[in-house]
Amino acid sequence: MKNLQRFLERNGTDDLILAAVIAVLVYAVLYAIRRIAAHRFARREEYRAEPWKNLLAGTVAATHGLMLFGVALLAGLNNLELPSRQETLAERGFALILLVQIGLWGRRAIREWRRLQLQRCEENERGAAVMNYGVITFLTEAALWVLVLLMALDNLSVNITTLIASLGIGGIAVALAVQNILGDLFASLSIALDKPFVAGDFIVVDTMMGTVKHVGLKTTRIQSLSGEELILSNADLLKSRIRNYKRMAERRVAFELRLVLDTPPEKLRRAREIILDAVRAQPGTRLDRAHFKTIGAGSLDFEVVYYVLTPDFAQYMDIQQAINLVLVERLAAEGIRFAPSQFLHVATDPAA
Repeated sequence: MKNLQRFLERNGTDDLILAAVIAVLVYAVLYAIRRIAAHRFARREEYRAEPWKNLLAGTVAATHGLMLFGVALLAGLNNLELPSRQETLAERGFALILLVQIGLWGRRAIREWRRLQLQRCEENERGAAVMNYGVITFLTEAALWVLVLLMALDNLSVNITTLIASLGIGGIAVALAVQNILGDLFASLSIALDKPFVAGDFIVVDTMMGTVKHVGLKTTRIQSLSGEELILSNADLLKSRIRNYKRMAERRVAFELRLVLDTPPEKLRRAREIILDAVRAQPGTRLDRAHFKTIGAGSLDFEVVYYVLTPDFAQYMDIQQAINLVLVERLAAEGIRFAPSQFLHVATDPAA
């Protein structure tokens, strides 16, 4: 009661009215600015050529009504004489509101940035990069709110140095208890930043293979060729040897052709010509070599190496099938026989 009497003695009716008018005007102006920003943000798809203006509008539109009220109230109180204690409480209260609002602004800015990045990925047909921005967004928001919390505690005169030190000691115990979870979390961050694979890539991990469907904070999900879903720990996944076939620019193909041992030299030369013609006739291929490689125990072996100029597996199989059909047809026409997989070779005496 005494504080109220002192307040009224120091501030006349005119001062109170002026403070109220200033507060109302400030609130009205800030509210109008927020409405304009929210309207612009709601129509952001019409202004896709100005992404950073959309980001700014979205951030301003995230201003909470309590923040507007706090700014308006502080503007009005600045024109009044307050007791030192009440003035300190008002400043601290406004500081807390401002810190929370900074967190909300930061969260909106981070999520709008993520939306812009995902939009670019879709336009550039890089939708597989979605999971990277999800991990980065989660970690950035977590760091932002931790920072806001520490600053709020400091504003309330809490000794955050002692708090951080105690949390550090407790954090060691917690880290030891959840080291596997933290290992997977940091592994997911490593996957997001280093990008050994992304969603949509076809990978082979040890004896498992399939298409990456989702990379989460703890596990990665792979759709196998036989249809079931494989769930692998991120930490274990990075410790394995990974083959990423999605990033293959072209496919190297090597195969052997085995002919019977009694094939005469002129037929061997003719067989090599047929092999070269069969590979060169296929579009989308580049011949590397074809050689009479080995005189085996039961066959004469040719080795053929060529490249398919696309990573597509189905196209590779179509090309290999076409080559095989040409070889079977033309070698049979020349009277050149393939060596059987199981054979019994009987050597005969020419003088007999």
